[in-house]
Amino acid sequence: MSTPATPVDVSLPSRSATVYSTGTTLTNATTATSDDEGLVAEDTSETTRLLLERLQAWKHMCGYLEEYIEATAKIQKSQSKDYEKVLKTVSNPLKEGHHFDQDLGGVVGMFENLRTNTRGISNMYVETEKNLRGQVLPILERLHKEIKNKSKELKSGALKGSKAVDKARAVTQKHIELLGQFAAMHESAAATRIEATNDPYVLRRGINHRLNKQIIEENINRNDTITVQNSFSQFEAHVIETVQNAMTTFFQFIGGQFDRQRAMYGDIVASAMNLPPDYEWGRFVKRNDGILIDPDQPPRTLSNISFPNQGHAATKPVIEGTLERKSRALIKGFSTSYYVVTAARYLHEFKDDDDFTKDPTPELSLYLPDCIIGAIDGVKFSVKGKNVSGGKVGNAFSTTSELQFKAHTPNDAEKWWRVIKDSTAAPAVSHIITTTTSAASTPAGTPTVASPAVSRNVSTSHPPVDEKAGAASTSPSESESLGGVKRSASHYHGSPGGTGIEKS
Repeated sequence: MSTPATPVDVSLPSRSATVYSTGTTLTNATTATSDDEGLVAEDTSETTRLLLERLQAWKHMCGYLEEYIEATAKIQKSQSKDYEKVLKTVSNPLKEGHHFDQDLGGVVGMFENLRTNTRGISNMYVETEKNLRGQVLPILERLHKEIKNKSKELKSGALKGSKAVDKARAVTQKHIELLGQFAAMHESAAATRIEATNDPYVLRRGINHRLNKQIIEENINRNDTITVQNSFSQFEAHVIETVQNAMTTFFQFIGGQFDRQRAMYGDIVASAMNLPPDYEWGRFVKRNDGILIDPDQPPRTLSNISFPNQGHAATKPVIEGTLERKSRALIKGFSTSYYVVTAARYLHEFKDDDDFTKDPTPELSLYLPDCIIGAIDGVKFSVKGKNVSGGKVGNAFSTTSELQFKAHTPNDAEKWWRVIKDSTAAPAVSHIITTTTSAASTPAGTPTVASPAVSRNVSTSHPPVDEKAGAASTSPSESESLGGVKRSASHYHGSPGGTGIEKS
């Protein structure tokens, strides 16, 4: 059998770190942040490459033994000087020999013993040649094919898992870069309108969703790699046992030769039989403990991962919680949803506050500076505006409608009204809204509100008359666009019980 070719290095997919620069001075983020920090788990491709190289080493080891038996069978008909060819088949060091322990108790010692005893062999019998070809070589050839198949399976599985992980990481990275872009836009020009789909709050929640998918793919790939890694010990034990079986069969046919030959081959087989099944693997793991995966380490979780702009002020809600909204169908009454007023001055409606079950896309988005806010009636208040959650195409067909909201208590209704009212005014460019109460520490269903800076233009009395509504009453075109409903300062009074709307 010809000498196996030098193995080609297997390059599995790997992703180099890139650096994302915001281009502006951020409040809660550095100007240059590695966008891979905390987002990428251990590189399983390194583990796969190492295991593939180890399979190459075992394959060449098996090839060495096949060549040895083949050459021994040929030399049975030759004189002692021809038997020197047998020695040449094992005279070179093992390929990938650094994978094997250099002590005499391992594979390296077995081959050293093989070389020493082969020098003493001078004659072989023809019958022995036939037996070696018919019963010993097939054992090693089958083992050789098993190692090749193991290598193909590992390459195939690693490539598939690596593609899935790289795809998930690319999707996550794309949304992180979008968050950095629009968070910087919000920071540098707070009065600039940002599309609802590009609201940093929505983007941040979208990153959570995609990062969760990425972690699932990474953990699946990691578990597959650990399974393959753990199977190597059993597989290598099988390789050693097969080699031992082949060498035992080999010894049975050689035993009919001269006593000296029997003694030499007996020593060769003894060297192989004394090799423990887990000897090489145990020494291999000890030498490469920094590369192989530790199965005892826990898998990654979202709670201990951070990403750029995760805590940016634009991603934090000004107020959030559950409200009831009146359905357009009169028989349905009010339905409860999760609402958020963001620093980008949007009022978003979500079915719930779960970021992981599905992509948290707003069901309704109102850009508050374009809306008209009605007065409070107990626990009720109204907002009139256009739903802009459908993107550019959907927004072109969206119509202005008046939405009726109901809070849990009058106090909650006033909090929501004040924050929504304040968000209709253009903030100063240098002012950034910050929150003092996080949603995590607020009981479910209770709205969280921003610091007093949010309500800096609102008095402590009941909500005042809506300035936009008053201004609208002076414009005939605006009155006509409201479907015959006239709003003026005289109709929007300060009492909590007033609706602020009167038909002309």
